[in-house]
Amino acid sequence: MTPKIVIDAVDKSFGDNRVLDGVSLTVGAGEVISLIGASGSGKSTLLRCINLLEPIQSGRIFVGDVEITARNVDLNAIRRKIGIVFQSFNLVPTLDVRENVLLPFELAGRSLGPDERAWVARSFERDVRPLLTPIGLDPAHPFPQVVNKSLNFIVELAGKDAFG
Repeated sequence: MTPKIVIDAVDKSFGDNRVLDGVSLTVGAGEVISLIGASGSGKSTLLRCINLLEPIQSGRIFVGDVEITARNVDLNAIRRKIGIVFQSFNLVPTLDVRENVLLPFELAGRSLGPDERAWVARSFERDVRPLLTPIGLDPAHPFPQVVNKSLNFIVELAGKDAFG
């Protein structure tokens, strides 16, 4: 299996607090993993390092065959190719659930023609609705701010799965 993400001996500290100590991990194409650990053990920090939101002190991170921690990489180009779901699950309260799921796609600056709009609608019905319906969440639900954090997370993941 070809690795999609390789984390090689990554160290990250905040002052004297060493959060990541020689962390190495390989994730293959199509592989799904979970980072499990106690609060404060570095799970979110590792994800933020992969997205280049936190600099590492040493080690290397590859996405595909590109070392994203090398000097002179285009940070914005890298970040456009890596999705992240933050721990604060903020939806736009003036949009319904379906609109919140589609928002990242629109924010990516895509000007959608008629064929792409049709593709988005088909993708939503095929990929997103099946994630929302079993948990009783109507995509047209007009008040996402009353949706609990677990459902907010699912709405954000649905958007990333469908369009990421």
